Amino acid sequence: MTTAHTAPGGTWLITPPSDGRLEAALRAQPDVALLDLEDAVPSYGKNTARTAAVALLSAAPVHSAAVLGLRVNAPGTVHGLKDLVALADSGLRDTLVLVPKVESARELELVAQALQETATGVPICALIETPRALLRLDDIFASPVLGGVVFGAADYAAATGCRRTSSSLLWARSSIAAAAAAHGIPSIDSPYFDLHNPQGLRRDAQEARDLGFTGKGAVHPDQLPIIREAFCPTEEEVAQAHAVVSAADRADGRLSRAGGQMVGPPLVAAARAVINRAGNGTDPHTHRGSQ
Repeated sequence: MTTAHTAPGGTWLITPPSDGRLEAALRAQPDVALLDLEDAVPSYGKNTARTAAVALLSAAPVHSAAVLGLRVNAPGTVHGLKDLVALADSGLRDTLVLVPKVESARELELVAQALQETATGVPICALIETPRALLRLDDIFASPVLGGVVFGAADYAAATGCRRTSSSLLWARSSIAAAAAAHGIPSIDSPYFDLHNPQGLRRDAQEARDLGFTGKGAVHPDQLPIIREAFCPTEEEVAQAHAVVSAADRADGRLSRAGGQMVGPPLVAAARAVINRAGNGTDPHTHRGSQ
């Protein structure tokens, strides 16, 4: 079995494979530019969209800072199988593959087997969006080929009958972020779909960061600056982190105080993580597999 190639955290911009969409996405400089063959394409247009997506990914500039990706259709469907065959035949390398409706590790491993002969270096990521998947996180996250996970709030809410609110999605989001941290892979929160509510997006992105997600999806380039700001430590957080680390260094392993709070090993580790994110944009949780 192949080893996972880890996906980036940060901003994931999801767009249909229409003319000009990939170029516009790359100009917005997301961490991942993801073409969507599933929800963004009606059933009658999937064959055409698949051909267009593979052509766009093949012709994309190699100097782009963004990782290029493709959300395929579910592997258990005819169009999902066609997507995998097209990817394998294209020989695309280093193209992230997002697999929807994942409910078992076996589904991910079948995708890896289909691609491993030609599409080496492909990060395979799972879209967690069903109640059954939430009950099987241990199995899914234990897969050696899993390189990242994305929460699909819209499908999850539709399947459970819940509203897409902070309180109703709290358990699902917390479970996914915690499981990803435990397995050392990036976790990407669901996009925020109201394009005319920047304050709602800001609040939603901050909640995702606070729950432990390492990034968030977007459905429009205008959403990216707000998401970046939410996931970047504030000046006050960085200053407090430096104070905690300095106090710990002076204490030489003993308990100390910084800013009125006791400083022990967990707080020091968290402070160093904040400084690390502020310095280079990486997250200490995303360490599993090859880079």
